Amino acid sequence: MTLPTVVLVQILLPILLLLSAIRGADAGGIGVNYGTRGTTLPPPADVARFLARDTLVDRVRLFDADPAVLQAFAGTGLAVDVTVPNGVVPRLVSLAFARRWVGENVAPYARATNISRLLVGNEVTTEANRTLLLALVPAMQNLHTALVAVSLHGRIKVSTTHSLGVLTTTEQPSAGRFRDGYDAAIVKPLLRFLRATGAPFMVNAYPFYGLTNDTLDFALFRVNAGVMDEGSGLVYSNMLDAQLDAVHSAIRRLGFGDVDIAVSETGWPSAGEDWEVGVGAELARDYNKKAIRHLGSGVGTPLMPNRTFEVSIFSLFDENLKPGPVSERNFGLFRGDMTPVYDAGIFTDPETVVPVSTKLTPAAGQGAAAAAGRRQWCVPKPAADEMMLQENIDFACGQEGVDCAAIRPGGVCYEPDTLQGHAAYAMNLYFQSNGQHAFDCDFGQTGVLTTADPSFGGCKFM
Repeated sequence: MTLPTVVLVQILLPILLLLSAIRGADAGGIGVNYGTRGTTLPPPADVARFLARDTLVDRVRLFDADPAVLQAFAGTGLAVDVTVPNGVVPRLVSLAFARRWVGENVAPYARATNISRLLVGNEVTTEANRTLLLALVPAMQNLHTALVAVSLHGRIKVSTTHSLGVLTTTEQPSAGRFRDGYDAAIVKPLLRFLRATGAPFMVNAYPFYGLTNDTLDFALFRVNAGVMDEGSGLVYSNMLDAQLDAVHSAIRRLGFGDVDIAVSETGWPSAGEDWEVGVGAELARDYNKKAIRHLGSGVGTPLMPNRTFEVSIFSLFDENLKPGPVSERNFGLFRGDMTPVYDAGIFTDPETVVPVSTKLTPAAGQGAAAAAGRRQWCVPKPAADEMMLQENIDFACGQEGVDCAAIRPGGVCYEPDTLQGHAAYAMNLYFQSNGQHAFDCDFGQTGVLTTADPSFGGCKFM
């Protein structure tokens, strides 16, 4: 007996969404923050289709539970993090309200849309609002209980985002600690909840806001003398690592060093006031491209080596209705008409960002970037299956003319010893050695072309 197609879809889609969520949790991944405080933004359906089809983005953070936006991401497979607005958080101390909120804002969309997390408020731990602060952890617990009641807790985690203001300092990463009065009363029970449910501690980390004229190179991942942490003796080559290690030190000091850290926001403005240091499209491009590459490389940080980090760029669009200085309205990767402000290396097809005047007819099977003389590399998709990556390595390294000595023990690209890193090197070597044809980067739909050079340290990609 053959089941109708619609029945098969109804049966298989939840399973596929669950597997996607599980795979995404184990990988670094690239996310974007999708704000809507602008007057000329495109329809959500166009945004969802564009992100799923034309970019390496595998996660989207929403700042509310807008039904139209949740429906727009149905069937895309993109992981969606839904933010519960701060004003709603105190009401969630009522379990009945939490169940009703999940029933109205999550359950109706979870079958078709890959809702991955509920983020309870935004930077609540630095709000000067005692009612909001005291409601945070009970609200998180009640939302988790409500998810259990509808059997969604297995794939939807509950967390919240924190600014670096929750720490006393980030200048000496090993000395990082949470602000007095917050550590025991708020953060420790929050970390206990995150550990019990397997959810990450999510931090909004912005080197731009810690910037001076003297630290521009340090913030932008440029070559610099480095900064030594007097407590650990470790030398830091970039500010983002220092900020993340300060968070890790604070978490470890409370006894929760095993709780994962994810970067829920980071970014750089492409325009700003005359007095703002470091604004500009080229600097924004450099920071975001290098932050994505660094956090996904597997190198890790001095205190958290050999690991990848999930990172979400703020923001998807420039938002002209945001208050504050000019820079606040110019953090977007894209303008309202969906043209890129700059290329942060997130496109699956570099043709997306080739100006019309420079577009050339590609040679058969080649991408537009190659035809236009722009360099491109073949790398794995962020959430590619590990078994597939190992198969890619075995296949590529078994081909004549492909020398994978660099990713074998002792090779210049062996460390960090991760499948993602080794597969990137092997897949790119195969792609480059076979004439840079787009089909040579398919690898069973686990490979993508990028214009961002994945080389790092002494490990150079062809």
